[in-house]
Amino acid sequence: MTAAMELDHSVGSERTVTRGEVEDFLYGEAALLDDWKLDEWLTQFAPGAAMLVPTTNAQGLGPELAGYFVADDWDLLNARVKRLKSRKAHAENPHSRTTRLVSNVRILGRDGSSVRVGANFVIHRFRDGGSFHYVGRYDHELLVTDDGLLFTLRRATLTNEAMEPGARLSFIL
Repeated sequence: MTAAMELDHSVGSERTVTRGEVEDFLYGEAALLDDWKLDEWLTQFAPGAAMLVPTTNAQGLGPELAGYFVADDWDLLNARVKRLKSRKAHAENPHSRTTRLVSNVRILGRDGSSVRVGANFVIHRFRDGGSFHYVGRYDHELLVTDDGLLFTLRRATLTNEAMEPGARLSFIL
């Protein structure tokens, strides 16, 4: 990690986290994205967090070999939100309408004040008269705080073998 991506885990907590709490966090995130509340969505990230969307053929490959549709460090994540809210985001002006379904939420591990979680997703996206479907898996690392959960790593891996014609990743998976 670069210095800009280093995380301050001293604000973390080793309190118990339940699957229900993780589900509520992920469902709330889905609602913020569907409602295009990008500033509020960004508050769910710990400073220094990262967001990754590996290419569809990169499953199992490490970061040194995999390609990415999105590989945003903290600064790029903030710039992405700023751009998506501006008129300069031509591919998302007006923005897509989405409905997200999150399921099979599991706690995969715990390391101090950090918890690894996995979940499946289906995103239905409607734009320019088209309907597109994105299916995949979330693999996140969350910082546990006394006030709730925060992303330190948000990874969305598509299961789709290929993108449908007209489908693009101009919105946030």
